Amino acid sequence: MRFSPRDNAFFDLFEADARNLRDGVRLLSEALASDADRADLAVQLKEVEHQGDEHTHDIIRRVNSTFVTPFDREDIYRLSSALDDVLDDVDAALDLMVLYRVGELPSGVGDLVDVLARAAELTAEAMPRLRTPSELTDYWIEVNRLENQADQDYRRLLARIFSGEYDALTVHKLKDVVDTLESAVDGFETVANIVEQIAIKES
Repeated sequence: MRFSPRDNAFFDLFEADARNLRDGVRLLSEALASDADRADLAVQLKEVEHQGDEHTHDIIRRVNSTFVTPFDREDIYRLSSALDDVLDDVDAALDLMVLYRVGELPSGVGDLVDVLARAAELTAEAMPRLRTPSELTDYWIEVNRLENQADQDYRRLLARIFSGEYDALTVHKLKDVVDTLESAVDGFETVANIVEQIAIKES
């Protein structure tokens, strides 16, 4: 491993970024409650998303100004970008719920958001251990399992949305929301895959 004292800042930034992402997913989860004020939660989530952008910019600035990095610069860029992409999808999903005024969501949406919440927790727990990525095998295996579970949840949701229970306009709205949630789950798998690739390179 190629460490120097200043390298610790990268790990601290990734840890903060993952905690911020977890906060964003928690707000999304709160938005599923029947009495939730989604508009207010969307405003809060937008602030979390802006904080995520700041973390991304901080990481990129540090990469560009640091001679020795803890692992490949390309992987630092990729990991930072992947975390940012997930938070963008989480933010977009809630934004669509508000803009479309979707009202009550199919129960299966909660299953997808539960997967997101679990993946967010695992990612927040994993980032502090990024200093020894080879010890994170359980993390990327579990995130990949969650993504497979989410694929099944997504297909069941689509089947319900297109079952004839909803009018055509509602179908379009719900599908946009569900597609964005599924993209966020895929994004968590991308993050886990990048961590696995870092582990392989550093082993």
